[in-house]
Amino acid sequence: MLLLGVTGGLLRGLRYRKVIRSVTNLASRTEVTYRQGQSPEPRIREYFYYIDHQGQLFLDDTKVKNFVTCFKDKDFLVFFFSRLRRNESGRYQDLFPFLSLCGRERNFLRCDDRPLVFTHLMPAIRDTATVSAGAMGESGAPEQLSFCWGGDKLSVPFHPESLYMQPSSGRVYHPCSEHLGGVGLVRSALAMELSPFFVYPPGQGQSGQPTHFLWAGQRHTLTNEVAGCLPREEGTVPGDGGVG
Repeated sequence: MLLLGVTGGLLRGLRYRKVIRSVTNLASRTEVTYRQGQSPEPRIREYFYYIDHQGQLFLDDTKVKNFVTCFKDKDFLVFFFSRLRRNESGRYQDLFPFLSLCGRERNFLRCDDRPLVFTHLMPAIRDTATVSAGAMGESGAPEQLSFCWGGDKLSVPFHPESLYMQPSSGRVYHPCSEHLGGVGLVRSALAMELSPFFVYPPGQGQSGQPTHFLWAGQRHTLTNEVAGCLPREEGTVPGDGGVG
């Protein structure tokens, strides 16, 4: 398992678990059965993970998913998410649409919303090699959005004009790498911190769609460029991850 090489065998016994888990895809009502550490081919192992709307990563079959049971080792998180790609393996693609490969190990991932969740907004990194348009820190480099609790080792430049608030849910999104779907979710706590800087059309209050974002002394016109990356059915239930 990918985790064993990073955390010193914390879950060494996981390879030999005999419990078979069944997961139902609610969209298609199909049931997927797997066993953690299963070997469908010689010398191949498969593991299954889940990421929630707060960016917390769990083994998919963890019964109680909370801060106590999620993975917290930063080296492991960086290792896992830096290798995450769309699942085009032909296995479990419907329910586990993303895959992190580690040698002969396949680590399948499903998510509550998006596979990448922005957890922190960090100051500009002074040695950033490439400076792009966006909110600039004192160093002249853009501020960074860190994702999945990886600190400065997992981050993208923050572009205020690219923030997008999903109308039906109030969840906030920001662009990310195309191989991770092109858009990441901003976790609820960070979305709440950013919410006072959204500007709405006159007379609509916060019930309408924001048109601008005030940041770093500038009024940024929101492009809503990532709206097309979100399927229509996503974000239809108000609640976690939103700013309302």
